Amino acid sequence: MTTWRAQTPPKAPRIGAAGWARTVLRGVPLAVWIFGMLGLHMLLRLVERPLFGERRPVTPWITVAVCRGALAIMGMGRAVRGPRMSGPGAMVANHGSWLDIFALNACEPLYFVSKAEVAGWPGIGLLARATGTVFIRRDRREAGAQQKVLARRLGLGHRLLVFPEGTSTDTLRVLPFKATLFGAFVSDGLRDTLSVQPITVVYHPPKGAEPQFYGWWGDMEFAPHLIKLLARPGHGRVEVIRHAPIAVSSMSDRKALAQRAEETVRAGLESARPEAVGHG
Repeated sequence: MTTWRAQTPPKAPRIGAAGWARTVLRGVPLAVWIFGMLGLHMLLRLVERPLFGERRPVTPWITVAVCRGALAIMGMGRAVRGPRMSGPGAMVANHGSWLDIFALNACEPLYFVSKAEVAGWPGIGLLARATGTVFIRRDRREAGAQQKVLARRLGLGHRLLVFPEGTSTDTLRVLPFKATLFGAFVSDGLRDTLSVQPITVVYHPPKGAEPQFYGWWGDMEFAPHLIKLLARPGHGRVEVIRHAPIAVSSMSDRKALAQRAEETVRAGLESARPEAVGHG
């Protein structure tokens, strides 16, 4: 797993008394909301698991409610446009921040594909495990086994969402998509029925803030970044753009599929934020 460092992160702003007050007034309800709903999620899962196994027809909607509520508590606006995919399919999106998890999961039930290390992160790891995240190791030697795991989950009807850049950025660019994970989408038994929907996540910063205000990359730590957002007096918004799904059967191979998805996601970012620089 690589970490994008091509852009120097801005210096953390000084937080005054009013900022710390906002941090507490937002942070406490946010924690109560997330972990209280997690408790409800786990209770419902005790009933759901024996009846439905891995299919999870109910609990993903708890996650949707959690993410919508979390963004509202933080004061962030949210907008969604474009068609919701019907039928078997997976999704791929650009990755600019940990906020992507909330922005995307607030739209509809889905399951993220994440690097294995996330499972051990405090707080976030627990949430990821409880909500059915697929953990993989970005190791070429394990590519075949990982593809089988993804194919099995797709076969259950799960909407898997992959961040093919392999790292987060400053939200102003789309890095080249890694084609390895697209291998599961073109495997026998899936390619003739599966579609892949490209999704562009666009962050519009608060008035007066730097363009990359919501970005999380390089060696930036989670806690200071969260505090910066909680302390902010006014927020911008996040926009999720759903593009037309790509029929996997129409693509010659995984590399062609990855390239088409990358071009679509990048075009969406550049049209929504003309100042975006595209490649990085």
